[in-house]
Formats: sequence, C-alpha cells, structure tokens
Amino acid sequence: MYVMRRTTVFLDERLLKRARQYARREGKSFAQVVREAVASYLARGEGSASTARLPSFAGRFSRGETDTSQRVDELLWKDPHA
Repeated sequence: MYVMRRTTVFLDERLLKRARQYARREGKSFAQVVREAVASYLARGEGSASTARLPSFAGRFSRGETDTSQRVDELLWKDPHA
C-alpha cells in the first residue's frame, strides 16, 4: 500500500510562481512537481561519491585575490592537481 503524507513547504513568491507555471505547462499538479523535484534532488546525492563532489574551482576565489577576472582562463582551466 502506497501512503502519502501531507507536509508544509515554505517557498518564496518567485519560486512558488515558477513552480506553479511549470506544473501548468507540464500538465501536472503542483504537488507532483514538488515530489518529482525532491526525488530528483535526493537522487543526485546517491550513487558514486564523485557525483556529490564540488567542482574543482570551488573556493578558489575566496583568498582575497583581486585579479581573478583577468586570470579567469588560467584559474578555471588549469589542472588543479598538477
């Protein structure tokens, strides 16, 4: 037997509007869209450990460097393990 439980989710107005519009476009109920979104989000964390890792450039710009816009190619495309 499949049982669903009612819950409350707080969304800001913009996100709520976008979710409702998406549901209408897809011909789905708002509740179905929320269930699918939560299931998709949770599935991303399952599986191999590599799917949950941050991109290699995460945190690279938090050192107070001021020339990152000029060095963008070097910083983003350089092998971080070299």
